[in-house]
Amino acid sequence: MSTSAGLFTIGQLAERCGLPARTIRFWSDAGLVPPVGRSAGGYRLYDAESVARLELVRTLRDLGLGLDVVEAVLSKAVTVGEVASAHVAALDVEIRTLRLRRAVLSTVAERASTIEETLLMHKLAQMSAQERQQIIDEFVQYVVADLDPDAPAMGIADSMRRLPALPDDPAPEQVDAWIELGELVADEDFRRRVRAMAVAGRGADELEFGPDHHAVVEHAGGALAEGVEPGSAQGRAVLDRIVAPDTPAVRRARILEQLETFTDARVERYWQLLAIIDGQAPPPSAVPCFQWLIAALRSAASSGQDL
Repeated sequence: MSTSAGLFTIGQLAERCGLPARTIRFWSDAGLVPPVGRSAGGYRLYDAESVARLELVRTLRDLGLGLDVVEAVLSKAVTVGEVASAHVAALDVEIRTLRLRRAVLSTVAERASTIEETLLMHKLAQMSAQERQQIIDEFVQYVVADLDPDAPAMGIADSMRRLPALPDDPAPEQVDAWIELGELVADEDFRRRVRAMAVAGRGADELEFGPDHHAVVEHAGGALAEGVEPGSAQGRAVLDRIVAPDTPAVRRARILEQLETFTDARVERYWQLLAIIDGQAPPPSAVPCFQWLIAALRSAASSGQDL
């Protein structure tokens, strides 16, 4: 079918632009690419400006913009730059959401989680930064409720409250760490345990200065690596390197009591998880070393060797 010079039918536009005729007709009906006239046979006709307009519509649609946004751009209600900026922001949110979902699904697959666990992990991963901080704040407030503001536990509580923000593009291990942390602070047994530790440490004057941390890790850690039993003669020799042999029995008993009170693998894990969320390598676990020391002190006490 022939047309006036420089005018195109929908079929000719489709061939020229490589688009289905039905798509062009739909966009034309929507007012995005209106015809400039009609042929003698009643066919819609389009000019060169229509071709350029059609190419713009296709580009914007390929970028994922809705018809209402495309119409706003074409009517110059907004600029392409403004639309692009808004769309980038929306895509960033969508990408972060997809990354979080992927991390949650990976964790579910690795843990073989139950339906209840899966729902909880999804809820935790979808929380905003403010919501995540609120969970930690509530946990810390429970731990230090009614304690003296000058109690040693208050300083530790402030550190526990400093939840690092998940980055916009978190690594899977950071998401996993947050999920684990959220589950941990929701566990009633863990909450009671940390509360008991805070209450026990309320009076700094009552605390016995315990063995040096580095000495415990070095000597008890070496004994663990070598498979030395805490109650053996070799274990007693290791104990003497950590706690002086002439330490009075009463002081040893107080040291043992405090080690039992303040040694907890889950509390240590809390600090490790904060480090992971912050993008840091978590410190190696020292709790097994202190547990070995506790066992050695118990054995010495029960055998009467420290009397």
